[in-house]
Amino acid sequence: MTIAFKPLADRVLVEPMPAEEKTASGIFIPDTAKEKPLKGTVVAAGKGKPDEPMTVKVGEQVLYGQYSGTEIKLDGKAYLIMRESDIYGIFK
Repeated sequence: MTIAFKPLADRVLVEPMPAEEKTASGIFIPDTAKEKPLKGTVVAAGKGKPDEPMTVKVGEQVLYGQYSGTEIKLDGKAYLIMRESDIYGIFK
C-alpha cells in the first residue's frame, strides 16, 4: 500500500489497529465504550533529524501513548501523525 504523503523530519504516519469488538468472554463492546487503540502499523516515516536518525521503519507494528498524535484522514482512512518520540516501542 502506497500513501501519497511523506512525513517530515522525525514524524511518523501510523495506521491504528481496529478497536476491540468484543471481550475475551464474548461480550460485544458498544461504540461508546471502545477504548482508543494503542497499537498500529507505520505506513510512512520522515528521514529524521541530522543528529537523530529514525529508528522505526515502514511496516513495523508500534505501541504509542493513548493521547499521542493527531488524527488525519487520507483517502477516506483515519491515520495518526506523531513524532517518533511518542512511540514507546516496536513489536518484534
